[in-house]
This record gives sequence, C-alpha cells and structure tokens, in this order.
Amino acid sequence: MTMNTSVRSTALEPPRGTPWYRQLTTTYGLVVLTAILFVIFAILRPNTFATLLNFQLLASSQSILLILALAVTIPMIAGKIDLSIGYGAGLWQVMALNLQLLGVDYRLSILLCLVGGALIGLLNALLVELAQVDAFIATLATGQVIFAITFWITGGRQITDSAGQRAAAFDKLAAWSAGPLPGTFVIALVLGLVIFVLLEYFPIGRYLYAIGANPRAAELTGVPRRKYVVGAMVSSGVMVAIAGVLIASRSNGVVQSNIGPEFLLPALTAAFLGSTTIRPGRMNALGTIIGVTIATIGISGLQQLIPGQFYLEPLFNGLTLVAAITIASVTSRKRVARAEATPPNKKPVDGDPSPATSVGTTASPPPL
Repeated sequence: MTMNTSVRSTALEPPRGTPWYRQLTTTYGLVVLTAILFVIFAILRPNTFATLLNFQLLASSQSILLILALAVTIPMIAGKIDLSIGYGAGLWQVMALNLQLLGVDYRLSILLCLVGGALIGLLNALLVELAQVDAFIATLATGQVIFAITFWITGGRQITDSAGQRAAAFDKLAAWSAGPLPGTFVIALVLGLVIFVLLEYFPIGRYLYAIGANPRAAELTGVPRRKYVVGAMVSSGVMVAIAGVLIASRSNGVVQSNIGPEFLLPALTAAFLGSTTIRPGRMNALGTIIGVTIATIGISGLQQLIPGQFYLEPLFNGLTLVAAITIASVTSRKRVARAEATPPNKKPVDGDPSPATSVGTTASPPPL
C-alpha cells in the first residue's frame, strides 16, 4: 500500500478545474455558514447583536477560548490530542495570582507559569513518545493530576487578593485595547496568525502535517518525528499557560480551582470544526479561528433569541462537536482512499508538484 506524504495531499481541497460552487462549498462552506448565521441574527436582533458593544464583549470573552483552541490544534496536527488544556489553564490562573500573593514579582510569576506550562507539555510528550501511552489516556490522566494539584493549592476555595497585593500592571495585561479591539482578542489573533504562518510557509509546518498524515512515512523521509511531536506538545503547554495568565489578569484578584475545565469541550469543538474549512480534512489555524467564530456567533445569537436558557451553550457545543467529528471522520477516509489510489511517482490531483512517496521509499525532507 502506498501513501502520499505531500503536505497538500493531506487536505481535501477540490482539484484544479473543479466548478467554483464546489470549491466554495468544500473549502469555504463553514465561512459561508458563519456569514449566513451572522446576517440572520443581525436581522432578528438588530439592536443588540450587530453592534460594536456586542462585538467587543464577545471578542473579549472568547479570546481565551481561541488561545486554548489553537493550543489543542497544534498537537492534533501531529496526530496527537491534548485533553489537559482546560485543567492546565485552571492551574496557571491560580498560580499567576497566588505567586504574587506570596511576594513573587508579577513578571517572574508569569515566567514561572510559562515554564510550568512547557514542563507539563514535555511531560505529556514523554508519556506519549517515550512510554508510548495513547495520547488520549495520557493527557486525560495528567489533566486529572493537574486538577488535583489546583484543588490542593486552593483548598477548594476561592483565592482572593483582598489586600491588593497583586501588581497593577498585571491587571493591565487583559485591560488594554487597540482602538475598538480588546487587548486579549489582539493577543489571541496575533498568536493565531503566527501559528498560521509557521504551519503554512515554514518547514516545521510541513513536517508536522507529514507526521500527522503518516508517521512512518515521515520518518522514512528523514523527518525527526519524536522531536516535532515533543515540540508540538510543549508549544501547546506554553499557550495554555498564556491563557491561564490572561484569565487571572482579568479576574480582578479572584481565582478558583474549578475555572478551566469548561474550556475543553468548546476548544475541541472549534479545532474539529476548523478541520472542515480552509484546508478541509486537516487541522489548520485559520480554520480553528473560524470554528471559534461560528460557535461564538451561534451561541450569542441563540441566547439573544431565547434568553435565560442556560442549556443552549452546552447543547450547541455538543451537537456541533458531533457534527464536526463526523465530517472529519468522513473526510479522513476520503483522504486515505485518495492517497491509496494515487500511484507512486505521480503528481497529486490537486496540482501539488511534490511527488507521492511510498511507505517503503526513502526521500530527502524539505530543505530548512
């Protein structure tokens, strides 16, 4: 059996010459759906939905989710999953404030949180790569340990900075804005664009996509699989720490142990939704941003149409996740079928000039 390790062949964009309407629905269908939902809710609730104030509130409240969705996207590109992200965010929002209450400078507190996030990512990577524990089980287990540590630190109670010991500059991390754009949203958007550029235009992105598509074939072409999987998990851990610090920064000196896990399901939903657009069939940063956007628009619009119904958000996330996983599963099977049908040494149908590489063939990796 042959497998095509071309980066573009791991996605399911329509081949050249495909009618424009098929290209639009296949590649940008989720974008079109997002626009349609926005127009519908703007018409139904013109005084509350399509307003600058609503945009600012949504952008500020969903920026943490966007960062965590991007954090879970990175290891998923390499074929792994990190279920500890929500628990990690909860731990670092507690530590970011608690360290300051213990007399640690806020800048050092932030640095320690980032280092701690990297160490948790490294621990997950060691379990997955060295111990060969399934990523689902390994990260779920570390997430529970992290949750226990958070409860141990807080004693199951709120930690409140009633004496004002935290630095004023710490609160400003989440309080600043760039014109009408909230600062946390700007940070999340910049992180998303940086990840997009790295994945789409640098060798590291090609390596990660090749590993996620076929780890064995990637190794045969000279890609150091283990190094890049470890890097993906560590990067995810650092981004989780960034999210935790921002949660603490905007909390006005009050943190608690149960904040964080509720971000896990929405983050996974956004990542899986993102795999159905822009680069359908594979995880991608722009797709994740769009996944967060459509979830935000859908939940906000429904809550304004049916106010006071608290079940709407988990219901929307649950149904959307089921739909996204189903679509991702179907497209994955199509990708494998297309790869198996592509003869060796033949260009993929989407016009990628990179030749297909069989499992038993050794080729040079892309140049650095």
